[in-house]
Amino acid sequence: MRIGELASRAGVSVRSVRYYEEQGLLTSTRSPSGQRHYTDSEVERVAFIQRMYTAGLSSRTIVELMPCIDSPSEETSDAALERMALERERLSAHIADLLRTRDTLDALMATARAHQHRMRSAGADSDWQPPASCRPQPLSAADRSGRSDGQGVRTPW
Repeated sequence: MRIGELASRAGVSVRSVRYYEEQGLLTSTRSPSGQRHYTDSEVERVAFIQRMYTAGLSSRTIVELMPCIDSPSEETSDAALERMALERERLSAHIADLLRTRDTLDALMATARAHQHRMRSAGADSDWQPPASCRPQPLSAADRSGRSDGQGVRTPW
């Protein structure tokens, strides 16, 4: 079958099929005119590759796991399980980092809400000023490469 039919049957784009081939995940034969041709078994292979991407694996990792599919043995199975365990650990660490980031954002939002509440409670005619720790601070030259509001001023939260 040609590339368009494979893509359609597997539920992916033609571009994805080409990418899988470039990454060494998929092979094809070429017609005399250079068109790619695939076997029926490639439909299942593309579906498997898609499941691996959905599991958060990179194409490089998937290439490392393919011997378990292409040449099943106890050795390739053990290697695949070990590699997937490493990827799971990596994903768990990333999830933990994201949770810490979300917690930090929650704390910053709470500080901003408290600041907003203090400003509203003080009234429009008040000469109330936020504490210095809540006022924008100019960034040093070293900090300019980090996060800011884009104007070289660090925001209070």
